Amino acid sequence: MQVKSFTLAELADQLRVELIGNPLHVISGANAIDKATSVEASFLANPRYREAMKESAAGVICIDRQTPTDSGKNYFVCDDPSRVFQQIIELFISSQMQTAFTGIHPTAMIDPSAILGAGVSVGPYAVIDAHVRIGDRTRIDAHTFIGAHVEIGQDGHIYPSCVVRERCCIGHRVILQSGAIIGSCGFGYTTDKTGCHHKLEQLGIVVIEDDVEIGANTTIDRSRFDMTIIRRGTKIDNLVQIAHNVEIGAYNLIAAQTGIAGSAKTGHHVMMGGQAGVLGHVEIDDMTMIATRSGVSKSIKSGKYRGSPAIPVNEFNRQEVHVRRLEGYVERIKQLEKKIAELEKADE
Repeated sequence: MQVKSFTLAELADQLRVELIGNPLHVISGANAIDKATSVEASFLANPRYREAMKESAAGVICIDRQTPTDSGKNYFVCDDPSRVFQQIIELFISSQMQTAFTGIHPTAMIDPSAILGAGVSVGPYAVIDAHVRIGDRTRIDAHTFIGAHVEIGQDGHIYPSCVVRERCCIGHRVILQSGAIIGSCGFGYTTDKTGCHHKLEQLGIVVIEDDVEIGANTTIDRSRFDMTIIRRGTKIDNLVQIAHNVEIGAYNLIAAQTGIAGSAKTGHHVMMGGQAGVLGHVEIDDMTMIATRSGVSKSIKSGKYRGSPAIPVNEFNRQEVHVRRLEGYVERIKQLEKKIAELEKADE
């Protein structure tokens, strides 16, 4: 595999950053500040790691304008070191993600009615059903199934073994990590008088707007009548379950193993920690933060929440202090009961 390399002068020009150091020094990769070698770039995003920066062998370090520099080292000075470092990674990563499977693989099964845009790639054993529309430059990897009448926008990447069920709509620049399932049937049954459960057909779809990323083995159920919707810019981690008729607002961040029940709704820029749970039909306001393992059992306004049921984080912290002191409280109660008993005995 041929590895890309750049001089620091070339990188500084592409990244539009200030270079301090040797412009002819060559970089061919990126790494953490304590592991980077002389041919790798790194970054300092937290002042706590300045000592590690001094010891680092990195060929260049991305820093902000307030960070002092040491002679003999190379630096990219910028407003956002983390973002510049990410741009460096993106310059190198394409050379490490080459695949032998480009274009339309001969084992792919594509219905003649499907419409594929310019530069679409379809990997081995992928299946694209009737009347599918796929936008320019989108990549469909091996063993993926795209159901009938699905629409997928431009510049997306659907990794191996994903499923996009019939009639669902996916926007531009959407990423589905391996094993994601879009448009599975919602969990809905009626129970008759004998106790038998009968499936409710789910007639709706899933709509995923532009610039969304869905993690590996995450499932998003189709709605019963209308649509389950993931709005633009939202990023969803692995192993998340989103039930039917849910509406996830724009630019949400949802961590692994979170479960969101049917017809729940979130505003924009909501954040949920891992293993959070949201009850059906509740609404979560814009800019709300929900801590790990919290359970949202009713609609909540913007703020920070923790616990199950979720309550404002300051209230939770006060209660947690008391819980940790319970043993001491019990001992004090015993002592007070003993004194009361002694006083009652003295009065007799």
